[in-house]
Amino acid sequence: MSKFLLCLLAFAFLGKSRVSHVFAAEKPNVLFLICDDLNCDISCYGHPLVKTPNIDRLASRGVRFPQAYCQYPLCGPSRASFMTGLYADQTLIHRNAIYIREHIPNVKTLSQLFRNAGYRSARIGKIYHYNVPKQIGTGGHDDPYSWDQTINPRGRDKDDEDKIFSLRKGSFGATLSWLAADGTDEQQTDGIAASEAIELLDKYATSDQNFFLAVGLFRPHTPFVAPKKYFDMYPLDELDVPSVPKDYLQTLPEPARRSLTRKKDQVNLDPKLGIKAIQAYYASISFADAQLGRILDALDETNLSKNTIVIFTSDHGYHMGEHGHWQKTTLFENASRVPLVIAGPGISNGQNAKSIAEMVDLYPTLADLADVATPPFTSGISLKDSLIDPKIVSRTSALTQYENGYSIRTHRYRYTEWGEQGSDGKELYDHQSDPAEMHNLAARKDQSKTISQLAELLKMRVHHAQQAPIGIRQIRFENTRKVPQR
Repeated sequence: MSKFLLCLLAFAFLGKSRVSHVFAAEKPNVLFLICDDLNCDISCYGHPLVKTPNIDRLASRGVRFPQAYCQYPLCGPSRASFMTGLYADQTLIHRNAIYIREHIPNVKTLSQLFRNAGYRSARIGKIYHYNVPKQIGTGGHDDPYSWDQTINPRGRDKDDEDKIFSLRKGSFGATLSWLAADGTDEQQTDGIAASEAIELLDKYATSDQNFFLAVGLFRPHTPFVAPKKYFDMYPLDELDVPSVPKDYLQTLPEPARRSLTRKKDQVNLDPKLGIKAIQAYYASISFADAQLGRILDALDETNLSKNTIVIFTSDHGYHMGEHGHWQKTTLFENASRVPLVIAGPGISNGQNAKSIAEMVDLYPTLADLADVATPPFTSGISLKDSLIDPKIVSRTSALTQYENGYSIRTHRYRYTEWGEQGSDGKELYDHQSDPAEMHNLAARKDQSKTISQLAELLKMRVHHAQQAPIGIRQIRFENTRKVPQR
């Protein structure tokens, strides 16, 4: 029977408007989906209000990690970390607006690994750092060696910037700002990104070529811009700003206080503005979820989902008034924890992983799932066993750093040291009794044994995270132009 006749029979059997090539390659494809500045305020992570039906359905056919953590709660360092499988002290990237090869010129990035293995590697939108919204429509601080094809969408959210409300007029990326936009989803930058992804999936469906497709949405990063219908989903009278005790900051080490109060225009934010910011953030999440749904629909309609590993995550978490803070860059759960869902062939359906995960694990995990050899320089571990059997615990702790602080998260505790061996202060939180991390136990004598154990674990983890990566050239330079962190 000819290939042509087989294709006709497949079309008649599947009854789809999009049909994948009958002779698909055996290796799995990879669809890497990531939002910008998204915390775990989504429904499959237990949020009572936020509507994310498409992320939820991905979780229903894959494995959700309730405890997944970034390595640095800032866009540029985090993205450089998970795209290389290295910690920030190994990439030497601790701030934004840096190209990864300025510091590690011979690194083989995650998508570059797949590209070298014969995959078609494509990027749509933000994977490496961008100044948002300034660099929307450009390549930002992208790495050209990572891709065969790049697409930089630009929508009406750029054209409508003069309509955006901001706490600081004319400033959007680094401060709370939002707009209930006119027009359709497809006119927004992320809507265009979804349309471009759908077009690429249609092309891949008729090819024997394996693909690594990375789609980076800009929302819910500030400015929180979404069509008005998404704002209507979250009436203001249903929202509340988290409350913080008056003397709360005095219970924290000085560097922790500084991380919470560095944005002076957002300290003691007017609750009326806070509620509007929360509404806009939730609206942006639901808008982003809708675009993810369009992409996942196309993956199903092309029949590519049968042979595609889908990963969904964010670059770091986000505060929306918790601890009196808005946005990111802290060592609390709100900024360090990320959503992480992985689905695909051989992966359990609708399960919650018992294992902790780090974003640095994404590189070796995807390589392992696709049977592509992981380079020896990577520092993460493969989570493949936990994806096959979610009861398997592949990792028992997660390391996150910010400025001169390092924080370790176990299943029960978060322990943080600021300065050398905690010389600038320590924090201990027991998630069994204090999931909001509002009661610092570090000064309590009855916690000395726990602190001693966690301090030793943290010391070991930091030592590992500072090891020079095998075969990677590290370039250290000083007097670098300082770029405001966003």
